[in-house]
Amino acid sequence: MAIASIKNVKIAGMAACVPERIEENRDYTLLPPDEIEKYIETTGVERRHCAIHDGSICTSDLCQKATEGLLEKLGWVKEEVDLIVFVSQTCDYRLPSTGIVLQDKMGFPKSTLAFDITLGCSGFVVGLGVAGNMVSTGNFKKCLLMVGNTQSEYANYKDKSMWFLLGDAGTVTALEYNPEEADKIDICYSTDGSGRKHVIVPDGGSRNPVSLKSFEEEAVGDGNFRTRLDEKMDGVEVFAAAITGVPKLYKQLLQEFNIDNEKMDYCLIHQASKVLFEKLRKKLKFPEEKTPMNLKDFGNTSGATIPLLMVCKLKEELESRPLEMVMAAVGVGFSIGTGRITTNKIKVCDLMYL
Repeated sequence: MAIASIKNVKIAGMAACVPERIEENRDYTLLPPDEIEKYIETTGVERRHCAIHDGSICTSDLCQKATEGLLEKLGWVKEEVDLIVFVSQTCDYRLPSTGIVLQDKMGFPKSTLAFDITLGCSGFVVGLGVAGNMVSTGNFKKCLLMVGNTQSEYANYKDKSMWFLLGDAGTVTALEYNPEEADKIDICYSTDGSGRKHVIVPDGGSRNPVSLKSFEEEAVGDGNFRTRLDEKMDGVEVFAAAITGVPKLYKQLLQEFNIDNEKMDYCLIHQASKVLFEKLRKKLKFPEEKTPMNLKDFGNTSGATIPLLMVCKLKEELESRPLEMVMAAVGVGFSIGTGRITTNKIKVCDLMYL
């Protein structure tokens, strides 16, 4: 049973950054306006912040800007940071790790441990468990958990099932060893690798290296086209896995840590699509006012969803009063995480743009 109850760790602050460039879904040229409105109604996404995928803005750049702003707000100096965990599926290079690139690029000391975790939509929940456990020992005093993706590069313009959904963002969460003022961080995980074929970029890795065939556009049904370097998603399978797997794991969280839904300030659900979000909200038994949503303006930002949601929707409350929240995310793999976190007047930067 994959359970983490993290002690001695305080969430000190959060920040997020998105590309300035906006893709308006209503500007899509391959469908008539009435068809576009149907997609918007189903997904809940009207626009997305998307990088131009020419190498000028990568996930690391978004996380770097967010981190610089948060360090300034917290008053942390880089020499104090001894752990960087970078969680993404859109890294700068196949190797080296992007966390290592950021250590040098941002001027952190060589004594800093930096590494990557390759995960999608469950990335924040998993990253929080990994980084939090490392800090809880006291061996690491200050940690930067950077989570983000510039996954819009995987959406083919001719594939309506993906184009309307994917947005880009980079986030950072500051964790510190602080036994006296520790927050509650309790997490449950599950993994079902049999679902790996349902959300996948088929080519570009070692299993299926890039070839000339990788660039050929193929008809994939319903008038959609994609290459083998674009993201393929079986929406029916993802939906089925989410509405069965997430409530089951959330029930385990409630039982394991004696959590009462009524006492939670908010439930933070991964922003995949409006239809799935609403289904999960009802299954987890939370009212609309306790389940903030930012799909309309950002789309599905993968692992960045939950911290981006907190920065955009809960900044004032996070800074002014203690909050107790539960969270749930399901992503590529399938990888699922549920958790409970508390915060106590943490520092949150205004949303940044690059």
